[in-house]
Amino acid sequence: MSEEYRGFKIFNLPPKYFACFAVIVLLAAMLGVLPAGMAGCFAFMIVCGAILQELGDHLPIVNTFLGGGPVVIIFGMGFLRYVNFFGIFDVMSGLIGKGAFTATLMKNIDTFFKPAGAFLDFYIAALITGSILGMNRKLLVKAAARYFPAIFGAIAVSFGLTAFAGSVTGFGVVKAILLIALPIMGGGMGAGAVPLSKIFESSGTMTAEQAISIMNPAVAIGNATSIVLAGLLVKILAGKFFNGQGQLMKTGANDDPAEFEISPEMQAKRDHVTITNLGIGLLAATSFFAWGYIVAGIWIKLVPAVNIHAYAWMIISVALCKVFNLLPEFIEINCYQWFQFVMKNLTSMLMVGIGLCYLSLDVVIESFSLTYLLLCFLSCIGAFIGASAIGAMVGFYPVEAGITAGLCMSNMGGTGDVAVLSAAHRMELMPFAQISSRLGGAIILIIGSLMLSTLGSML
Repeated sequence: MSEEYRGFKIFNLPPKYFACFAVIVLLAAMLGVLPAGMAGCFAFMIVCGAILQELGDHLPIVNTFLGGGPVVIIFGMGFLRYVNFFGIFDVMSGLIGKGAFTATLMKNIDTFFKPAGAFLDFYIAALITGSILGMNRKLLVKAAARYFPAIFGAIAVSFGLTAFAGSVTGFGVVKAILLIALPIMGGGMGAGAVPLSKIFESSGTMTAEQAISIMNPAVAIGNATSIVLAGLLVKILAGKFFNGQGQLMKTGANDDPAEFEISPEMQAKRDHVTITNLGIGLLAATSFFAWGYIVAGIWIKLVPAVNIHAYAWMIISVALCKVFNLLPEFIEINCYQWFQFVMKNLTSMLMVGIGLCYLSLDVVIESFSLTYLLLCFLSCIGAFIGASAIGAMVGFYPVEAGITAGLCMSNMGGTGDVAVLSAAHRMELMPFAQISSRLGGAIILIIGSLMLSTLGSML
């Protein structure tokens, strides 16, 4: 490789080549002629994501304490849409009669991202399948049994701190728990706040519309707070006792660390990537995703009172395949390679979609008050503290336990998991993050039903 390719690069390209591609894509977008659908969305979002990734990774303080590129991409794109920055290109697109930039491209990106999860589902399916099948089997078996206590620790401390602050500030204990802590810990909007609003309505506490309007700001602020905390706490708690540098479980005094590591032979197989391997990984990941929906559909028919998300069934299914060696080694390797391809090439693009489609800065700004922010912050930091403390007791590194079992409970579901882990540079922990968001979210719905039946009249 020539020296030209060894220095500074954007999206793995020398700047002059990336600039050529970027100019073409942005010019097409400004003129309103960027292709609709996947092709145009991929091009525009990769370019924007790569630029903001580099900006975030090189901004002092931001790159050290606030998560760097991923945080800048999410909040940067959310801010640009909030102030209608892209509207300045509407004049250019109008010159050739192709319609307004904002009305066309933003609609395409919304369509690409929002229906039934769309690209987000595709991305998370690759991460769940590849990261679980790529784990050391002994590590997975030993860690899973200890994980749920950390989730309950996160819920308990989050609710406790929020209730205490609600009492001290005059906001109200029950109101703080039910309208702030509960939706924040509920797994986002689609799997959390929306079903919670139906529970509020069925309990006679308030209408679903009223509940959504109250809970939505808490979910948005909790998500933003969780992302920032993830980037900040991995830097503050940098000691070896607290920080596993991406490793969730500590090895005990009687454990052989080599048993929990990937062998050089296996790593060599993983490093041998072929085009056909990636195709197999793609098929396996999407098949597991479809299987999750099959099981979820059967479950809701048998147990309609408890709705468990398809992601949760996917996680359980992939984990069982790994624990009981139900898949041949080459399929596990192919899934891991596909996961690495998607994570390394499409994460910044995904952050663009999250910032444009899911981060509601207007909701956050409208809800701005010191008391409300304090309660949202305590819900998130309480989740981290509770998960970290219990995690340390059962043999996890506190930082990794706090991020996955804590902050991935207080973020906005699947989109929040990607953002939080990206900010913390711990994407390999996605399986545990998804356990928190999906199974943890289901637990919150059950808790919400019980609390509203007894405390709802006190709101």
